[in-house]
Amino acid sequence: MKSIRLILMTLALLQLASCTTISTTSSGNVGVNRKQYVGLVTEEEAVQQSALAYQQTVKDAQAKKLLNTDSAETRRVRNIANKLIAHVGVFRPDAPNWKWEVNVQESKEINAYCMAGGKIMVYTGLLDQIKPTDDELAAVMGHEIAHALREHVRERMSRAKAQQYGLLGLAAVVGLSSKNADNALQTLALGGTVAALALTLPNSRTAEHEADQIGLELAARAGYDPNAALSLWQKMSAVGGEKPPEILSTHPSDESRMADIKRLIPAVMPLYEQAKKQRQ
Repeated sequence: MKSIRLILMTLALLQLASCTTISTTSSGNVGVNRKQYVGLVTEEEAVQQSALAYQQTVKDAQAKKLLNTDSAETRRVRNIANKLIAHVGVFRPDAPNWKWEVNVQESKEINAYCMAGGKIMVYTGLLDQIKPTDDELAAVMGHEIAHALREHVRERMSRAKAQQYGLLGLAAVVGLSSKNADNALQTLALGGTVAALALTLPNSRTAEHEADQIGLELAARAGYDPNAALSLWQKMSAVGGEKPPEILSTHPSDESRMADIKRLIPAVMPLYEQAKKQRQ
């Protein structure tokens, strides 16, 4: 038993040591270049798990007759999404070939998301309560698409798995030091909980800043006014009162977000102006 525990501890430490950091996207005009800790989960794993979760959501919404109930609304959302998706190759050459899906779900929740691999959902609460202009809706959707481009889900899953491996090693140490298998099993059980939460946990504030930045550039390249991001997030903050909408629950403070967006608008405004000329 002692040798098995030592082997488990060694394997856990080797897995952690082999994990490297990478940059999942090009930096773009906005300059997002943070190295990310994603090596413990493959891109395929993150995409597959996200696709399964999305498919279940779509299936449940269809069963309750809550999916794409307004054809005009759905066309509007998909039209904006398609214009944004046309420019994702700037950040990732592989992204234009993802199996993109765009749907609208009936819900009072003010929210939208884009899962790994390009699975987009917009809630009607966002459309009905915020009443965004096309430019503002592009800011939201660009932000959510940016999460997928930066593989923020995969990043969360990798960190959760790292915690698992760390707990695996800790369990071996606990078992050896205490000579109590129950203590080791309790430590491992905690690791399972960590992993199960990885797909549903909110993004970090760093990830939210990156999504703001990349989303701003995507919208500008697609011909949507970058200044709309300011009015959009102002609307978001105002509608929530004491409790912010779910989409803002872990986002940076209003002051930090607005300052960041204002700083970046001059960098993306030429892209917007160029896109406007091409449409004329």
